[in-house]
Amino acid sequence: MFDSLKKKLAGLFKKESKDDENLNINDKVNENISNKSENQESLFIKRDEFDERVQEILIESDVSFESAERIVEMLKNREKKLSRKISYDDIKSNLRSVLYDVLSQAKSDLDLLNVDKKPYVILFIGINGTGKTTTIGKIASYLKNNNKKVVIAAGDTFRAGAIEQISIIGEKTGTEVIKHDFGSDPASVAYDAIEHARARRIDYVLIDSAGRMQTNKNLLSEMKKIKRVARPDLTLLVLDGMIGNDAIEQAKTFMNEINFDGVVLTKLDTDARGGAVISVAMEIKKPIMFVGVGQGLNDIMRFDPDWYLDKIFSS
Repeated sequence: MFDSLKKKLAGLFKKESKDDENLNINDKVNENISNKSENQESLFIKRDEFDERVQEILIESDVSFESAERIVEMLKNREKKLSRKISYDDIKSNLRSVLYDVLSQAKSDLDLLNVDKKPYVILFIGINGTGKTTTIGKIASYLKNNNKKVVIAAGDTFRAGAIEQISIIGEKTGTEVIKHDFGSDPASVAYDAIEHARARRIDYVLIDSAGRMQTNKNLLSEMKKIKRVARPDLTLLVLDGMIGNDAIEQAKTFMNEINFDGVVLTKLDTDARGGAVISVAMEIKKPIMFVGVGQGLNDIMRFDPDWYLDKIFSS
């Protein structure tokens, strides 16, 4: 997970030398402490060179150009009082601190397990292939594992196999699925699921929807209708964490056309670059509610900046 970004960042914290290019910076620092008179200069790096390399690494790792520029500017502002040459320990600490400031703004304060309203209605939107239906299953499992009652609305009535797929998810999680025939009005499915939940004192309604390209105006209009009818308490945009800056463009279009309250980033377990997390945090201005970290129905977690930073800065 995030191996490419992790390796590139690790390269920043190594002493580059002809005789030992691959020695980890932590080991090199320890070596220098014992040989201060010979190797004191290797503890430092020119700040301008470091800032330039940070920006390159971020862009190479799917962080948007604008976000990478802003991160480097934040880093420079933090280091203004330092000398032209700074220690590796300083730059590593400062970079992590800057990224934490960025990511902490995307951490949600909402505790989904402790909401007052019943039923609490969640609408899931996004294009095909993001893992939206699987994400619904994961969140259903998350809620049920915490002793909550859940019902799923099979709102994707446009795709032939979608109703069957969400029904299988329901069976696996032990969750009832409200469904109509293929081609029926998805807004009516959402309405029936909500009324079903009200009558039976069910805690949560999770509404699936047809995956659609964010440029398809007709389908976006249908989504607006679902939202008007269901009046969800929370609308979550499901984004594929592997598609990099395309995720930002998707999010911006959905924001303009439908609006949403938070993001679920999927497939992070297979994402080597890892920069999409940073771009989403900086540019979307909506909380990252959950991240998908595996293939199983329990492989979902609330987004935690420290978890992400531990992944990319671990040795």
